[in-house]
Amino acid sequence: MDAAGTKVVEECAQYAGQYQSGFVTTQGGNLLCSKIIHLITDNQVKSQVSKVLHECEQRMYKSVAFPAIGTGQAGQSPAKVADEMLDAIMEFARQKSVQHLHTIKIVIFQTNMLTDFYESMKKREDTDTSTTESWLSMFKSFFWGKKQSPEKKKSMILEKKVDLVTFQICGESQENVYKTESWIKDLILKEQFEHTVSDEAIGSFDKRQFDLLTDLQRRNKVSIQFENKVSPPQIKISGISRDVCSVSVEVQNIIKGIKSTEEEQSKAELLCNLVEWRYPGSNDSFVPFDKLTNMHLEHAKIAKKPYLNVKINKKNYKVDLNTLQAIDDQGKTINIQRVSKDEGKL
Repeated sequence: MDAAGTKVVEECAQYAGQYQSGFVTTQGGNLLCSKIIHLITDNQVKSQVSKVLHECEQRMYKSVAFPAIGTGQAGQSPAKVADEMLDAIMEFARQKSVQHLHTIKIVIFQTNMLTDFYESMKKREDTDTSTTESWLSMFKSFFWGKKQSPEKKKSMILEKKVDLVTFQICGESQENVYKTESWIKDLILKEQFEHTVSDEAIGSFDKRQFDLLTDLQRRNKVSIQFENKVSPPQIKISGISRDVCSVSVEVQNIIKGIKSTEEEQSKAELLCNLVEWRYPGSNDSFVPFDKLTNMHLEHAKIAKKPYLNVKINKKNYKVDLNTLQAIDDQGKTINIQRVSKDEGKL
């Protein structure tokens, strides 16, 4: 109140007793803000924070800053206050009706309370991994906003996710500010990790694989960079160490899938030079199956399987590998052929 000035004090006195909602709103006075919302302490931190957030949204305010409510003269536990404040903000952030309030700050002057708020955020991060957008992503969108710049690689667009966080450090001296800045940087570096995956198969990535990478980046706290101008091509994954490790495993699985597909296509290519399976076309002619279906039919015959389901002209057929007849879903039967090319006969 001293910093706000006498006009704010007089305005508070004018509104004394008129706080049916649990707070009084005054002008900003000498402070660098347009309004000050004065809370009437009732130890219900979550409820108070929620009321203020909805008041800001209703009045179309763009930003709001909270102190650690109730940790001063009210003497409430910092850990309890952290949990209740973050609960209220999370519930507010999930509401689809929110349009105006974009920035929410919690200003903590007491350094010993930083751990309580950090642990509260960490606890929620560990227990809320099943949601489509994690709680941390929602906090970033409300506290700091999201900035994404598209990066074009191989005619594909892989979104480069960059979440900027701004720390505002206040201290009694410049030396204390420098020490706090160094401490924050050390914490960030301890959590950061980078891993590079190099493989020739990365050069075969198409839109499907790029979509998978984009989804992995969205669901995890990592940044994925695609480098195809080096040999072999590389994928660089950086971010929180545990997420980097799990995403690296997923990327390796994508690469294995590509290699498996390429190997299968190579085998199918070789096999079609030896055996060709055909189905009826127009004018009493027969048309070769695609190479993969050709291979599946031949492998099924070698394995002495009685039937195999295939698609012919986008229709489902069940092939009898003994009689070389195929039946569709309506019971219509067609004859198919197996031609051994090396013998030149059926």
